[in-house]
Amino acid sequence: MLEGDTPRAGASRLGGLDSLRGLAIVWMMAFHFSFDLNWFGYIHTDFYTSPLWLWQRVCIVSLFLLSSGLSQAVSDARARSEAAFWKRWAQIFGAGLLVVAGSWLLFPDSFIYFGILQGVSAILLVHRLLGRRLGPWVLLLAPLAIAAPHVFASARFNPPWWNWTGLITHKPITEDYVPLLPWLGVFWAGAGVGALLRRVDLRPLRVLPRVAPLAWLGRWPLSVYLLHQPLLIGLLWLASRVLGHPTPF
Repeated sequence: MLEGDTPRAGASRLGGLDSLRGLAIVWMMAFHFSFDLNWFGYIHTDFYTSPLWLWQRVCIVSLFLLSSGLSQAVSDARARSEAAFWKRWAQIFGAGLLVVAGSWLLFPDSFIYFGILQGVSAILLVHRLLGRRLGPWVLLLAPLAIAAPHVFASARFNPPWWNWTGLITHKPITEDYVPLLPWLGVFWAGAGVGALLRRVDLRPLRVLPRVAPLAWLGRWPLSVYLLHQPLLIGLLWLASRVLGHPTPF
């Protein structure tokens, strides 16, 4: 998801992969804009229980993590340095701290403490320690990771300090929740496919259609993720003030 901002110097980009990531970004922004419209009272729907919105969220996160797994396989193929990996990881982790702080200010009773950025940070660490060494064999672990919450869920993991595992029986109250399991399995599905494609020099990824606006967005996922919500919320707040519409803050 968030592997596109800092390509390795001199490395050619895979425009189709950037476009795939860009598609996920556009879908995410549309989802968040709809959430913001609901929050400001311009529309009235239920983002927390409606299958329409819940399944969209599952699809968006899945698309992000699949593309992130593919991107990681590309980085592994290009032998990205340890320093580059840890620099990127620190950027994602640091951005996650900003999201925690910002969400606590807006939603103190349901702030984000293990959302997509925290999930990606944890997933990248596990993949670095285990998945990368397995190459395409990680595809065998992907369904196990996806099934784990259904098999090993326990109330002992319901306290907040264990929520990161995903092995919960009761979903925590938070605006975004992307635990290690089952989402590690989705990432590994992408990484495993990417590792297989490395054997044919990533040619299938090179022939994916490159859609210029999507590819551009796909190059800067972390930047777009951090900036789009403050911008959307700011524009809605300004429009509400001009129209005399009540605002949530």
